[in-house]
Amino acid sequence: MLMLEKNQKTPLGIYVHIPFCRSKCEYCDFYSLGGSKEKGLTEDYLEAVCLHMKEAGALAPNYLVDTVYFGGGTPTYLGPEDLVQILNAIRRRFTVSNDAEITFEANPDSVNEKMLKRLKAEGFNRISLGVQTDDDQLLRKLGRPHSYRQAVQAVELARNVGFRNISLDLIYGLPGQTLTDWERTLTHVAELQPEHMSCYGLKVEEGTPLWNYKEAANLPDDDAQADMYLSTVRILKEQGYAQYEISNFARRGLRSRHNLKYWTGQEYLGFGPAASSDFAGKHFTIAPDIHSYIKGVKEGGPVLSECQEVPVRERAGEYLMFRLRTSEGIEAEEYMKQFLLPFAPLEALLQNYRAKDLAAFDGTRWRLTPRGFLVSNAILVELLDAQEHSTPLAKRRK
Repeated sequence: MLMLEKNQKTPLGIYVHIPFCRSKCEYCDFYSLGGSKEKGLTEDYLEAVCLHMKEAGALAPNYLVDTVYFGGGTPTYLGPEDLVQILNAIRRRFTVSNDAEITFEANPDSVNEKMLKRLKAEGFNRISLGVQTDDDQLLRKLGRPHSYRQAVQAVELARNVGFRNISLDLIYGLPGQTLTDWERTLTHVAELQPEHMSCYGLKVEEGTPLWNYKEAANLPDDDAQADMYLSTVRILKEQGYAQYEISNFARRGLRSRHNLKYWTGQEYLGFGPAASSDFAGKHFTIAPDIHSYIKGVKEGGPVLSECQEVPVRERAGEYLMFRLRTSEGIEAEEYMKQFLLPFAPLEALLQNYRAKDLAAFDGTRWRLTPRGFLVSNAILVELLDAQEHSTPLAKRRK
């Protein structure tokens, strides 16, 4: 590890999309194949993703993989042997740090002691469980295949086999849910003592089953969701979790290192249908079609739905959009040095947000407050407009 650091390899994250699950949830708009039993499909996918890694690894000899994330879908739908096979393919084709954060997502009903022991033994060291709520009736309404009791058991199993970094996902703004309901759920789930919690407001996306009956679903309105969000920040702070991103909270030293790559502009490679990458100055996304992905990888055909170089001004916009999602925020000198754009037009807006308790300044960095996070989309529209109309700084003389 020390030798690799001395060689100054560039950090790299790897994301592997596992597009399989037992069933599709009512609100889910991620690319996944709920209940797919097509003969040979998982085997063909496994072969394709490992071949894809062989090709990509040859392009990244000067990179050090320090995070690996298996998302979905439900990665554990594949079973431990297939997940280990993919992880071993990553290790063969890339240089992987000895202390890499290696995460897999799972539904509570999809894990057992034997599986968890196998994954832990092979180097997986972080698990993200989709709990969503402690209310079994709501879980059924959402189409979730587990009960809250199974979620508790999954946490206990993970602890018993040695996992020391457990993240739990929750959703607020569910059908018929009140602020009191949500606060009780949040406090109840926090008693499981996870190292990390992700709390998301329910978004009803077009094309999902929930979209078709949203008007009759008794969903909390925007104001009610806002109250739930502010309660989340308060309650989790009281429970010892620091907010480090709009929806993410962690114990000290246990932020998601992989997800921070997205929010801080680091490089990552995605594998599997619908996976995105930011690598070597380009953004590219794989088409959300498992059959075209398998065929393209095996036959050398196209697999991407988009691929583009990212201009400096667009990078500057990403800096604002992603960094202002985090508690670290943005910094004037950092911004001007990286993008050769003036910070003054942004600072004028930020001063106004500060007066409204939407932004805060610590003498060096600007960040949004929890109330600012609630209206971050509107704030970003104004900031990006100011950035778009700014004149680049004269290049500094050497």
